[in-house]
Amino acid sequence: MKNLKFIVCTLFISLAVPSMNAQEMGFEEYNPTSTLVVPGAEITKAKFPFIDIHSHQRDMSVEALNGLITHMDAMNEAIMVNLSGRSGTSLKEKIANINKSYPNRFVVFANVDFEGAKDMEWGEQAAAQLEQDIKNGAKGLKIFKSLGLRNIDADGKRLAIDDPRLDAIWAKCAEMGVPVLIHAADPKSFWDEMNANNERWLELKTHPRRKRTATDPAPFEQIIKEQHNVFKKHPNTKFINAHMGWHANNLEKLGELLDAMPNMNVGISAVIAELGRQPQHARAFFIKYQDRVLFGKDSWKPEEFPTYFRVLESNDEYFPYYKKYHAFWSMYGLNLPDDVLKKLYYKNALHLIPGLDASLFKE
Repeated sequence: MKNLKFIVCTLFISLAVPSMNAQEMGFEEYNPTSTLVVPGAEITKAKFPFIDIHSHQRDMSVEALNGLITHMDAMNEAIMVNLSGRSGTSLKEKIANINKSYPNRFVVFANVDFEGAKDMEWGEQAAAQLEQDIKNGAKGLKIFKSLGLRNIDADGKRLAIDDPRLDAIWAKCAEMGVPVLIHAADPKSFWDEMNANNERWLELKTHPRRKRTATDPAPFEQIIKEQHNVFKKHPNTKFINAHMGWHANNLEKLGELLDAMPNMNVGISAVIAELGRQPQHARAFFIKYQDRVLFGKDSWKPEEFPTYFRVLESNDEYFPYYKKYHAFWSMYGLNLPDDVLKKLYYKNALHLIPGLDASLFKE
C-alpha cells in the first residue's frame, strides 16, 4: 500500500511540475516560437536582378556552375562574384570554365598571398602577378581577414594592412581600374569581455576560437585604423569594405567614415541582422548613401537569401532570422524605394566592377 501511494505521488508531481530538464535548459537551447501574428510573407525571389558581390566558391567546374545557375535563376541572381579566385593557373582554370559555360553570369576576383612579405621588391612582384591575373580575366582583388590578423612577414612579425611594402598592390588596382574588396578584423564583440553584456556571447560560446584578447593579435581599433589608412593613402583606388566595415551597428559612425573617404564603399554581407533590427535608421542610411552600398551575402546558402530580400524589400514586422547565434532578435523590413533597391542590387556594382554585362539588367 505504501508503495502504491509513493507511485501515485510521484506521478502527480511529474505531471504538475515542469521537468527538471526544462527548468535547467540553458540559453543555448532556449529558442521560443513567437506567438505574434502579423501580416507578411517570405520573399524567395528578389524584386530586381541582383549581383552578389560577396560569394566564395572553391569548385568552379562546369558541373558546379550548372548547379549554381539553377539556384541563381530561382532567386533572380544575375551575376555571382566569386572572391576566391586565387591566382595564376588556378584563376585561369576558373575563368576558362566560366567562359565555356556562363561567361556573363560569373566573375572572379584574384587573391594575393601575403605570407612572408619581405621588402619593397616583394610588393612590386606581387603587384606584377596581380596585373597578370587581371589581364587573365580577374575583375578585382579580394583581401581576406588573414591580412592584419594572421599573416606574418619574412621576419615573423604581424603584417599590418597599411604596411608600405603593400602599397604597390593598392596602386596597381587603381592603375588597372579594378576594385579591392577587403575584409578587415571581425566584429568588435570578439575582442570584448565574454560576459553577460556581450551580444555575441552565444556565438563565442559555440565558436570559442573566434574569441580574442585585447591584443590578439592587435586591438580591434588598430586593425580598422590600418585599413582606413590605406583608403586615405590611395584615394584613386576603389575599395569595397566587406560587412559594412563592422559598423552596421553604428550607422552614424559609418556615415562619417563614408563622408571622410569618398573611395570607400560598403557591402552588406553577413550583417543583415544588424540592419533588420533598426528599420527606420537603416532605411534612412540606405537612402542617404544609396550610391555607396552593394549587395552581398558571403556564405553560399540559398535558403538564407530570402531573409535578405525580406529585410530590404518589405515592411514586414518581427520575422525570424535564420541563425540564432548571430542574432537572437527578430527582423523588420526596411521597405526600400525601388530606385534605391536597384542601386543596391546591381547599379553600384556595375559602376565599380569593370566588364559586367549590363544587358542582364533591363529597366
